[in-house]
Amino acid sequence: MRNPRIIVCSGSVRGGSHNTKLAALVAKRLAILDADVTHVSLKEYPLPIYDGDHEADNGVPENAKRLHRLFVGHDGVFLSCPEYNAGVTPLLKNTLDWISRVKEAGEPYRNKVFALGAASPGGFGGLRGLIGMRTILEVGLGALVLPQMVSVPKASVAFDDRDDLTEDRVSGQLDKLVEALLRMTRVEISHSH
Repeated sequence: MRNPRIIVCSGSVRGGSHNTKLAALVAKRLAILDADVTHVSLKEYPLPIYDGDHEADNGVPENAKRLHRLFVGHDGVFLSCPEYNAGVTPLLKNTLDWISRVKEAGEPYRNKVFALGAASPGGFGGLRGLIGMRTILEVGLGALVLPQMVSVPKASVAFDDRDDLTEDRVSGQLDKLVEALLRMTRVEISHSH
């Protein structure tokens, strides 16, 4: 059986983002376990704020189509989700909304395994935003979202100088999440053949 193809994406494009560090760490741990990883930066796929009139006048932006094709071509997705005011970030929500508007062949959300994580300077580690993201993916988009999530509190001191996690408990959570994502994508691959 081929190795699972997994997209890793941070919901932040800010320089020095804790969530981008978390996404890079997930990509590294997946690659060590032989996943075929595609690391996506949303900075490379700028999109206007979703607006039905804009879509009617101009169609779906090319960057949304490019992301749609990427999602369709992969078995799983890890999203590192920053939290704004106890919710999901406009960047991530807008990106998922635009992808859902693409009418090309292939299913970007259903039959895919999603894993969620967050890193936050606060004590909750972005958990409140993850709950909102889970609702969007599961209820709104029909995705399979793993019950395991990783949440990195006090993110400003959670990474060492090699951008690995300093706390064993959180690092262990991340390992379990990565293993579950690989296990479930392998199950989905075997069911589709």
